[in-house]
Amino acid sequence: MSELLFQTIECVSSKMKNKELSPVEVTASTLKRIKDYNPTINALITVAEEKALAEAEKAEQDIQSGYYLGPMHGIPIVVKDILQTEGMLTTGGSRIFSDWIPDEDAESIKKLKAAGAIVIGKANLHEFAMGATSENKCFGNVKNPWNIKRIPGGSSGGSAAATASGMAFGAVGTDTAGSVRLPAAMCGIVGFKPTYDLISRIGCFTFSWSLDHIGPMTRTVKDAAIMFDAMKKNESPALSFGEKDSLHTLKGMKIGFNESYMYDGIKHEVKKVIDTAFHQLEALGAELIPIKLPLLDEGLNALKIIAQSEVKAYHEPLLKKYGDLYGDDLRYRFDFGSEVSATEYINAQRSRNQFINQTMAQMEEVDALIGPTNIQEPFEIGTVPPEQAVSNMFTLGKTPLANILGFPSLSVSCGFTENHLPVGLQFIGVPYSDKKILQMGDCYELQVGYSGELELNSHYKQI
Repeated sequence: MSELLFQTIECVSSKMKNKELSPVEVTASTLKRIKDYNPTINALITVAEEKALAEAEKAEQDIQSGYYLGPMHGIPIVVKDILQTEGMLTTGGSRIFSDWIPDEDAESIKKLKAAGAIVIGKANLHEFAMGATSENKCFGNVKNPWNIKRIPGGSSGGSAAATASGMAFGAVGTDTAGSVRLPAAMCGIVGFKPTYDLISRIGCFTFSWSLDHIGPMTRTVKDAAIMFDAMKKNESPALSFGEKDSLHTLKGMKIGFNESYMYDGIKHEVKKVIDTAFHQLEALGAELIPIKLPLLDEGLNALKIIAQSEVKAYHEPLLKKYGDLYGDDLRYRFDFGSEVSATEYINAQRSRNQFINQTMAQMEEVDALIGPTNIQEPFEIGTVPPEQAVSNMFTLGKTPLANILGFPSLSVSCGFTENHLPVGLQFIGVPYSDKKILQMGDCYELQVGYSGELELNSHYKQI
């Protein structure tokens, strides 16, 4: 059954709909996979075995009776343990909430359950989503399935590792400066951060009110579109992928590239993979053109000020009661946030708005921006001290740009370094161009053929 666990949501759901495959069989096989591999990878904090099997039995009965809810019906997924789940432990990755069981689901999880998804477990993460490595002293470090000595990226590291290693068909993550896309890139899967506010954040621990996003993590772009379609707010446009929506060429597409930012700090082994991906995009018909990003430095500096001041404000009541229970690296973040004045915060928001307006003007002539997701390989666990961890997101990748903008951004696996560690290619669109970005990523993925890499490669099976 291991081959089944690396099939796509699209494929498995079709077989379930046609009554060729049982949700109970799929869920039981997924639980077996978790028992075999989670002790090593540590991707999940909680596994809801009895609840998941009960939901799978109901899904099977409903489908057999002709009551099919759609492509998420009967699909086992995991949820980052920063989102509330009814009757299921929700820790935030912290000692502070190590025994909290909410009495309701987060809004995005309600929608996934209404679509028939089965929440099979809660994914490990960097404490309160405040880090890029998913090193966690309370629940243990998440390991990268491609090399268990290395970080999986973060903060949604458990979500990425579980999806990459066949412990779930997809996962829910959160993204404040890249926490969906960076671990997706470093674990060789797809991560999608939609336009700000298309997915409700109600029921999710806050990092930064004005920067937080929730998004799907899957093994293919079409699967990300399927999950997004189930998670988004009702008033959002439909994003279901049909045959007519697939692109077979990128001819006529103009893709902007800001070399000074996107290649700043990139390691040679990663740049080789990204350069190849750029040539592949051109072979698909896309035109890559240089683009300027005025006020970029001011925008990225604004993100740091906004994020650290907002997270300090959110955690202030908890810090007064449970300050000693926080991890060391989080204390450095809080120290930074404490030094931000109201004037600095307001000026940062002003700088952010100016940067958004400038970028919108620059993107009038292009369909998307392009660049690497990660600019170096994942480093070994435990090699970056807590006082330096606050900068990890900026040194590991180029994801923060899309958060300060609030624009949709997609990371697609585009190959591997010589050390056989994954690299991600990132697409960024203008607000509400989510479908176009997904279509472009899907076209690239289908034509280049990286979506089956995890299934074909046996490295992760030898853990």
